[in-house]
Amino acid sequence: MNQVPVIEANALNLTFETNDGPVHALRDVSLAINKGDFVSFIGPSGCGKTTFLRVIADLEQPTGGQVSVNGMSPEEARKARAYGYVFQAAGLYPWRTIAGNIRLPLEIMGYSKAEQRERSERVLKLVELSGFGGKYPWQLSGGMQQRASIARALAFDADILLMDEPFGALDEIVRDRLNEELLNLWKRTQKTICFVTHSIPEAVFLSTKIVVMSPRPGRITDVIDSPLPLERPLDIRDTPEFIEVAHRVRDGLRAGHGDDV
Repeated sequence: MNQVPVIEANALNLTFETNDGPVHALRDVSLAINKGDFVSFIGPSGCGKTTFLRVIADLEQPTGGQVSVNGMSPEEARKARAYGYVFQAAGLYPWRTIAGNIRLPLEIMGYSKAEQRERSERVLKLVELSGFGGKYPWQLSGGMQQRASIARALAFDADILLMDEPFGALDEIVRDRLNEELLNLWKRTQKTICFVTHSIPEAVFLSTKIVVMSPRPGRITDVIDSPLPLERPLDIRDTPEFIEVAHRVRDGLRAGHGDDV
């Protein structure tokens, strides 16, 4: 991996003001994510994983500290289309075909019809959905819909992919298959991926780096550089090396609970 930070957070804080008083979503979060990293964020519900992703994407504004994306502010990075975002739900428009959904951001950005078609066909092939562009979302399984959502995020070829627990609602068999596909996609495209999950096995299987977060206020309790090889068949989860990393993640989650204030 090239040790070139593409996302940097320094002493990042975010406090939401609510009717019941302030909610401290993030506290003193400092992190560097290098080009080509696959970084998973794991922690209990409400620990700030998604909030951190939303700060990177300029969907939330920090109340303290700094964050940069490709050396720019999140707002500048958003306007430069530096990232694609995949949400928990596929969020496909039911009245548009799969190819039509993928073309939508390209239409908004003013790409020509020929370019839209070429890019749509290319990303459908990347996510193994060639031949399904003319289908409607309701004609596809949940796993296929999420692959279409990933294709849409890849369509304008941003270097960074932000993924907010995209496989959380899927059954384990489908999830395993999509984890394998996502790893292969990452190796082929060399994107930088930030991935939110609640699953320890998923985080360990996918990542070059695992960021363990505490309950609110969200803090980083551990950053684990994975010792696992980049080639990872599913049965790597039975190896002592995998189990050791999973134990460290679990210990970090327990430590975060112990530090809760």
